Amino acid sequence: MTSMEIAKLQALAKLVRYYSLVSSSTAGSGHPTSSLSAADLMTVLLFSGFFRFDFDKPQDLSNDRLIFSKGHASPLYYSLFLAADQITETEIKSLRRLDSPLEGHPTPRFKFTEAATGSLGQGLSIGFGMALAIRKHYKNLPSLKSLPRVFVLLGDGEMAEGSVWEAVNLASYYKLNNLTAILDVNRLGQSQETMLGWETQVYEKRFKAFGWETIVIDGHDLNQISQAFQKIRSSTVKQPTVIIAKTVKGKGVSFIENKDGWHGKPLPADDLVKALKELGEVDINLRGEVSKPDLRIKSRLTGTASNYKLRTINYQLGDQVATRKAYGNALARLGEKYPQLVSLDGDVKNSTYAEIFKEKFPGRFFEMFIAEQNMVGAAVGFAKLGYVPFVSTFAAFLTRAYDQIRMAAVSRANIKICGSHAGVSIGEDGPSQMGLEDLAMFRAVNGSTVLYPADAVATEKLVEEMIKREGICYLRTSRPATPVIYDNNENFPIGGSKVHNPKYQIPNTKYQILLISAGITLFEALKAQEELAKKGIGATVVDCYSVKPIDSKTLSSLARAALANDVGTAQVITVEDHWFEGGLGDAVLNVFASDPKVKITKLAVSQMPRSGKPAELLHMEKIDADAIISEVKNMHN
Repeated sequence: MTSMEIAKLQALAKLVRYYSLVSSSTAGSGHPTSSLSAADLMTVLLFSGFFRFDFDKPQDLSNDRLIFSKGHASPLYYSLFLAADQITETEIKSLRRLDSPLEGHPTPRFKFTEAATGSLGQGLSIGFGMALAIRKHYKNLPSLKSLPRVFVLLGDGEMAEGSVWEAVNLASYYKLNNLTAILDVNRLGQSQETMLGWETQVYEKRFKAFGWETIVIDGHDLNQISQAFQKIRSSTVKQPTVIIAKTVKGKGVSFIENKDGWHGKPLPADDLVKALKELGEVDINLRGEVSKPDLRIKSRLTGTASNYKLRTINYQLGDQVATRKAYGNALARLGEKYPQLVSLDGDVKNSTYAEIFKEKFPGRFFEMFIAEQNMVGAAVGFAKLGYVPFVSTFAAFLTRAYDQIRMAAVSRANIKICGSHAGVSIGEDGPSQMGLEDLAMFRAVNGSTVLYPADAVATEKLVEEMIKREGICYLRTSRPATPVIYDNNENFPIGGSKVHNPKYQIPNTKYQILLISAGITLFEALKAQEELAKKGIGATVVDCYSVKPIDSKTLSSLARAALANDVGTAQVITVEDHWFEGGLGDAVLNVFASDPKVKITKLAVSQMPRSGKPAELLHMEKIDADAIISEVKNMHN
């Protein structure tokens, strides 16, 4: 770099440090020291031509992408956009205010934020997904050097998170040479020194062991930083690269540099005055220029549905088909119409039946191996570039990725998740494989949709509904084959339900039971309904396939009808292959929470399950037809 270029970068770095301090002190909270350590790294990246972005077209796929995995460095993040002339001084001083999109940790409320960060250890997985999506989109480019790049700023503290190393591992496997991690090694965590402190050579050995290219630099030497980015831009290696930068937390303000006790603390007014004086003269009108992407690269978002007419489904009533297999069939069928549909699977594709999609669309299937946290993070990356990722694994294993799912909601990510092998009905594999928390888990996610089909037709129709619905959608599928009970032309709108009235007229009955179930236990409810009819007890069965949103209108209407045949209380029994807490029963309780005339009895998994036959386990947990009949008899007596 010329002396003039260095001088301008120094001035810009001083500008972003100035606003990192001012904005956090104005807010009265924030992380200025974490921002100061990475200021030089990010200034060179954005304002030396290495990062290419069109601010007028932020969604364009030809743009490079920037993710602050260390989301607490948001004062620096927003200061960079001020230096790029994208926000004003007034706006940056609104940091952390209720009426401001500049939140304490970046979220998509700020229009240039790719994905929500702040829960440490997730940014590299999102970047991995973006880099993989870009590679797929631009697979026919003559030169990999032309690919848009993804840059992820990592903090050294978050390197203790296993999800980071899941992403490191998979990025090497997929040879993502358009992915660059920038590791800010400032030594100090929140409460003490990080595990490795300033041992940059140890970080280097670890990344090399995973197959990454590594560059170790002084993170405050502008020439070294520039040379590192230049090397990456001109590189022809087919592996991802990490810049391991030794930095000083609080760099630029001597009395907080490399000092414990300053993490997450803004400078008080007197200290701010001292700090700004130490920074020296700052040109608050200075602005840097961010290069635009290569205009020769034709780019577009992946689009919506093609004009292809979906093939109709063709199941026969009574056929025995597992809902997990119907899910795989649905993916392959929908893939013909939706070119943006991609499938991510956690090395269980022969159990989730995502392999059916892979066989038909191998270029749109991505094996994520047994690394569920990275898989969900990668799905967020795909979704943010316009793809619709379907993530598949056993329902039980999604629990370890719950933080990623939670943050996907904060990111407003359009991802679809299928959890198979749900409940005790999986049988002999035992409790470690049984998803029993999943309905509660996904119901608690803001804006989520939770679906639980009972047969193949319902499954296929609900997968169709999922791809048309924005946001996080969860589909629960079962391991055992179940009979097809619905006609191929039946519709399954989200928020609906299916009512199964008794097959026989129940003469002179005053007693009416409402049985609400979904999935595998629906068949137990239908068996119980038939047996109860023989005893003169009328039971209406509801297939509550949409757990969230639940069909409140239909359930309320049926409860009122039950009241007309009773002595003042509507008797409702919910039956589910899920723990008592947070599942279908609690969703139904919410519907009737303020109605004293509705009595709800929940049948759910109540004791630690074990290996056994599915029917044995349903019986042991008292969620089979016998248990339902017994409960009704108790009520009747």
